[in-house]
Amino acid sequence: MIPNASDNPQPARVLIADDNPQGVELLEAYLSECDYEIETAADGQETLDKVYAWKPDLILLDIMMPKISGFEVCKRLREEEATRDIAILMITALDQPSDIERAVEVGTDDFLTKPINKTELLLRVKSLLKSRHYKRDLERALAYIASVQGGDK
Repeated sequence: MIPNASDNPQPARVLIADDNPQGVELLEAYLSECDYEIETAADGQETLDKVYAWKPDLILLDIMMPKISGFEVCKRLREEEATRDIAILMITALDQPSDIERAVEVGTDDFLTKPINKTELLLRVKSLLKSRHYKRDLERALAYIASVQGGDK
């Protein structure tokens, strides 16, 4: 049987990275109705540390954070094999086209501007997580096929 992510249902892990405690509290409240494990980080360095230790499925990443900006965090995560596929939704008060362009250049999967609309946030989170899980299922299926083909030789 081909391994499938749905065989082992676990709540998705969401890391909220924002230096504003009220912003974190709001995002946690919005996500509370969903079955997600949630962790938080208050600056860019803490975000990177939590990513490596906790391995989230999705990061809600503020751009303007102390120590390391969200742009730099995203860029670093995309450069490493182990973190390249984590879904990243940048959330920020920046709303200039150049900011969105830069976010895309460093590898964000999606972008929301503050103030956050709850429905829009939940739909984007759900969509990004679904896409991540489909990719994992595909990778597992391809690995299974490769192992079966390798066993035939």
